[in-house]
Amino acid sequence: VLGFSQDFPTKPITIYCGFEAGATTDLTARALAEAGQKILGVPVVVENKAGGGSTVAASLVASKKPDGYTLAVVASSAMDIRHVLLAPPYNPAKDFTFLMVYGNYVGGICVLKESPFKTLNDLLDHARKNPGSLSYSSSGIGANQQLAVDYLAKQAKVSFKHVPFKGGAPASTALIGKHVDFTAGAGIHLNYVKQEIFRMLAVTSAEQRDPEFPEVPSLKDLGYQDLPPQQYLLLAPKGLPAPISKKLEDSFRQAVHSAEFKKVMKNLSVPFSFKDRRQLEADFPGTYKFYDDLLKEIGIKTKK
Repeated sequence: VLGFSQDFPTKPITIYCGFEAGATTDLTARALAEAGQKILGVPVVVENKAGGGSTVAASLVASKKPDGYTLAVVASSAMDIRHVLLAPPYNPAKDFTFLMVYGNYVGGICVLKESPFKTLNDLLDHARKNPGSLSYSSSGIGANQQLAVDYLAKQAKVSFKHVPFKGGAPASTALIGKHVDFTAGAGIHLNYVKQEIFRMLAVTSAEQRDPEFPEVPSLKDLGYQDLPPQQYLLLAPKGLPAPISKKLEDSFRQAVHSAEFKKVMKNLSVPFSFKDRRQLEADFPGTYKFYDDLLKEIGIKTKK
């Protein structure tokens, strides 16, 4: 086994991506594979295994042999929010080797450019005076964006009608068609902000303002607690031999810090954020408990 570990890798490595081809997560995974194969010396191939907010891809990689040849790129929500909500057939604390995080998903509360709401406080003031009159779209029940809005509503003592969709694209289309008053975006909304179709009132699930939109406040800037950012997470099955784990960690760390990879992330408006295995393992219990408690507090029914 030691000799095998020292020779690793000797054949192509597969990365399951938890979202469909062309999605932002998919594009980052392909950039990661491209940069990684130059360092590892073998092809790194991305296979799309979309579904369940990337719990499908996580389930698949958890069932594979821990030999370093099958990895997955998933949203970290597959390890916390979606795990609490959907109860997929894996234990996030026991069934994986967390290799690294290389970016953050950042959300945004957006209205149409012509909306009378110029600031988040305008929207919240209207909601206070007209309880339940405002509706918003998101990419689905339990999506991080929905939780961010519901958490905000709880703190601001207002209520909104949630209209869930199967993805960020139809959620944005609902706002364009004026079927909702605002949308809670998780990536695709930025295209409409750049085209000046949407006005972003606040960034959500963010540790700071988006450098690309420095004029848009974060929820923290406005005095509200926010959710921890969801992250782009590279996983392997549990039980990865230490030499193989180290080779993968070192190689992909080098890959994500390369100029070519960072350029792709910048072009996709994905904030680069790096955490290694040790940090992820230390952070996980607290993050999981946070979402478990928050879902109960907001009153979203879970399958756990």
